[in-house]
Amino acid sequence: MKLALRKKAEGLRLGGYSYTYISKKLNVSKGTLSQWLSLVPYTPNKETIAVIGKARVASGLVKHKLKLKSIADAKTEAEKEIGNLSERDIFMLGLGIYIGEGAKTHSIIRLINSNPDIIKFAVKWFKESCGLSISNIRIRLHLYPDNNESKCIDFWSKVTGIPRNNFHKTYIDRRVNKKLAKRGKLPYGTAHIGIKSLGQKKFGVFLSRKINAWIDRALK
Repeated sequence: MKLALRKKAEGLRLGGYSYTYISKKLNVSKGTLSQWLSLVPYTPNKETIAVIGKARVASGLVKHKLKLKSIADAKTEAEKEIGNLSERDIFMLGLGIYIGEGAKTHSIIRLINSNPDIIKFAVKWFKESCGLSISNIRIRLHLYPDNNESKCIDFWSKVTGIPRNNFHKTYIDRRVNKKLAKRGKLPYGTAHIGIKSLGQKKFGVFLSRKINAWIDRALK
């Protein structure tokens, strides 16, 4: 449902409609539209120009073009500065992600995020830096009632390379106030990565302790 709503918003923006018009039409906040549509090409149509005036339209177009140029320039500079990641770069970046998003107890290995790129990199880190295989990695999705569970599982399975049978039972958050707060922001919910040792002691509590030891050493 949220993905379909976003597609409608993109279509209206491509058609030249303002955030105000789209917000009222689809009942989506301007803040959410800004996240969804910041990179969508925008040329105001006659209706939009008539409503907001040529001067404001011209000013908005200039700002939009400047924003796109700034984003492109930042991306170009970032690519030059980052370059190719070494094995140690991958290890340290993955550890940094775990420091921010992972469990800190000495018996649980878990990492939670809704960003597909972060979850995809975390799986890469568990495999390349921790020595785990796909069979050791499990995912549990936290969704909302208006998420399509099957489509969400397919999405995360494709992103991570984790087969569907490695997904635990999905948790559906039915709290009304929580659902409204997240409306339109998490079309695929949140992915919770967990680890199964499968009888290998080095991938059980020991790995959890080692990750925490890595964190302690890195922060000191």
